[in-house]
Amino acid sequence: MARLAVLLPRLAALVIICLLATSTITFAAANNRLSKSEADALPLAGGPKTLIVPDIRGQAHVFAKGILEDGGFAWRVKGAVKGYAANLVAVQLPAPGTRVLDTGSPTIVVRLERNPAYEERGLPENVSPYKGTRLALVGAKATKDPAKPKAENKKPPKKNEPAAPAAPVTPAAPADPRKPDFQVPGAPSEPTDEMPLPDRARLLEKRVAGQAELTKSLVNYWLFQHSWLVTGAKFGWHDGAKALRILVRVDQSMQSRWGIGAKSAAVARAALAEVESKSSK
Repeated sequence: MARLAVLLPRLAALVIICLLATSTITFAAANNRLSKSEADALPLAGGPKTLIVPDIRGQAHVFAKGILEDGGFAWRVKGAVKGYAANLVAVQLPAPGTRVLDTGSPTIVVRLERNPAYEERGLPENVSPYKGTRLALVGAKATKDPAKPKAENKKPPKKNEPAAPAAPVTPAAPADPRKPDFQVPGAPSEPTDEMPLPDRARLLEKRVAGQAELTKSLVNYWLFQHSWLVTGAKFGWHDGAKALRILVRVDQSMQSRWGIGAKSAAVARAALAEVESKSSK
């Protein structure tokens, strides 16, 4: 018994040492597995995300900047002609269709030309409302339509061999029913891939009505949509007067709830009077 009493502390110590060694080995193995899983999670195969530069040539500046911002780009105006809403995009760098790395907000350089049909009013916007990031090209503009198949030397079917079925005919897209309310020389046509002006105005009204407090993002959204609606209506786009009436209601709501919008409402009313006068001729 005395000998057993002497051996017990030594046995206990050995057991503790074995447990510590086992836990150390397990911890090291877990670390190795973790490192491997972290390495496997890195997007090595897929590579970085890329963006395709949209075509904004010929667009009014107020619309071009919206297209770029929606696509994840920043922008800046370069040259003698400044970023007034109605001025038209003459040159963009890089060219449409160029693939660039998504570095956050790649910066597109825009050169504008004067729109002779409109005066340069207000303050020009020469840079995007957020800071742009570096532009890193990953490809050049395609010179051939990738959707167009190459010509093939098809042999005629052999005797008693059924002919290949004809390719299905894709029906043509229906024509856009939106007709301009009036014609303005030099004004761009209404983009068919954008919602009609009254729908855009209703969407703005719904967002303003559902906002509990005034935020910077709401103000920026309201100002951008306001500029789009007023400019589009003055270009003679379809149902511009209807959209401007909704816009006046939105401006009045902004003024009554948060004390801003009086000048914008005056601009919308003046545009409405101009549009109604031209539409009645």
